[in-house]
Amino acid sequence: MDQDEYQKRYNGLTARFDKAKVRLDTISSEISDKQSRQARIEAFLADIQKQDGLMEKFDPALWYSLLDFVTVYSRDDIRFTFKDGTEVKE
Repeated sequence: MDQDEYQKRYNGLTARFDKAKVRLDTISSEISDKQSRQARIEAFLADIQKQDGLMEKFDPALWYSLLDFVTVYSRDDIRFTFKDGTEVKE
């Protein structure tokens, strides 16, 4: 095999490897994200199962397990975004 042919083959293999590495990193990140979300959902379900009937008083731990973030646009426009993506305007 001459040097040019070797270099072309090497470059082709290197490009394939780099493409596969990017794909692996992307998939690994997605798996990690899904595992993290699964753990949060399982913790939330465990908190809910601990409840005995209807809640009679405010539970900050339960509230934090439901709420993702709050956005304040103005005094009259406050939006609560829950972990399932639901947005409530207050």
